[in-house]
Amino acid sequence: MAKTHPKRLYRNLDDMKIAGVCSGIADYFEVDPTLVRLVWVLFCLFWGIGILGYIIAWIIVPPQPI
Repeated sequence: MAKTHPKRLYRNLDDMKIAGVCSGIADYFEVDPTLVRLVWVLFCLFWGIGILGYIIAWIIVPPQPI
């Protein structure tokens, strides 16, 4: 049996707009990055937690290894 490595969350540096957080989350959940960015903007506009969450994710989530 081949061992598979567990899925890891990384900031995607290839498809980034600001820091690659949204595209990294999209890669992790295998969805379109535009959809994740749209949801993030909605969190920013309606609940105000999106900006703080993005900054925290920018600090905590490591960049994609090369």
